[in-house]
Amino acid sequence: MTSRKPTQGAYVHLPWCRHRCHYCSFNVHVDRAPPQVAYTQALLSQWGAMQPLFGEVDSLYFGGGTPSLHPPDQLARVISALSPQSEVTLEANPSSTSLASIGAWQSAGITRLSLGVQTFDEHHTRFLHRAHSAAEAITLLETVAAAGFRSFSADLIFALPGQTLAQLDRDLDRLLSVEVPHVSLYGLTAHPGTWLGRAVDSGRVALPDEDTWEAMYLHIVARLQDAGLERYEVSNFARPGHRSQHNEATWRGLPYVGLGAGAHGFTPQGVRTLGTADPAAFIADPLSWEEESAAPEQLALDLLLSTLRHVDGVPLDRLRATGFTLDVNAIRPHLDRGTLRLEDGHLRLGPGGWTLADGLTLAAASALHAAVT
Repeated sequence: MTSRKPTQGAYVHLPWCRHRCHYCSFNVHVDRAPPQVAYTQALLSQWGAMQPLFGEVDSLYFGGGTPSLHPPDQLARVISALSPQSEVTLEANPSSTSLASIGAWQSAGITRLSLGVQTFDEHHTRFLHRAHSAAEAITLLETVAAAGFRSFSADLIFALPGQTLAQLDRDLDRLLSVEVPHVSLYGLTAHPGTWLGRAVDSGRVALPDEDTWEAMYLHIVARLQDAGLERYEVSNFARPGHRSQHNEATWRGLPYVGLGAGAHGFTPQGVRTLGTADPAAFIADPLSWEEESAAPEQLALDLLLSTLRHVDGVPLDRLRATGFTLDVNAIRPHLDRGTLRLEDGHLRLGPGGWTLADGLTLAAASALHAAVT
């Protein structure tokens, strides 16, 4: 499988879940019998209206929610309408995946799965309030690895309360046992408004400290790289030829279509779109979305926020095209320490900068100033 330069992607949000996980802060709605056919029709109507703003779609990504709950024939309708030129990814959870569903997804046009396994430890699975058991997560991983997809990915959460390095290693052992081609990594975060956020705020749950978080992250990076998975973004690792086309477009600041309840989009003309968050309201009026033409400084900030996390870094020619550039003196301490690097017309994270990406992005944002014309 060879790498391709990503072009324009599409993200389709399928918002329904059977229940909400303790850490989830996404636009998720719990419904055991969601109006999936009506929602699909609304997606098609929205795409019909948005298509003139975007044109041809390269990759397609179904996120959520639990997209693997959406009927395969309805997924096929969306795929047919958007006619993506390359990769079609579906997020799938163990509780809603079987051999029959995998075959149906492949027939519908899904070429890649993103597996929400998170952990293979039963205690941690229960703590996260996942809808599946650790055994089901293991079965899903092994089944998909043998299913003949062009590629697949697995999510891994680390820095769980009380998690030991030995437990983390067992999770990694399980992933690497099937030669997983792509891993998306998440440090557990207590977002406001979630069960976990309230539990941390009240003192009922304690998350690992920053030193433990960093040690775990660096340990995971070393193990994945030793196994042949290259880091191409702070939280994304892939074997050669298996980078996610959706992630590549996102972290390179490229345009993308956002379809569905609460989905964001970014047109080639630099206009942000945002769909109605409530699924019922979206179904009732799929053509009602918000648009915002970003000011040049916001475009510069958005470019920094996305591209600095990517291994290729910030393309300074694209930054200058927004009307802004960087005050090198303002980021000189980071350059001297090697946490940031200026090379080949890009600002990149240095070897010691990956665990400091958020702070370094803020430092680079503070160094923005209007370009001299």
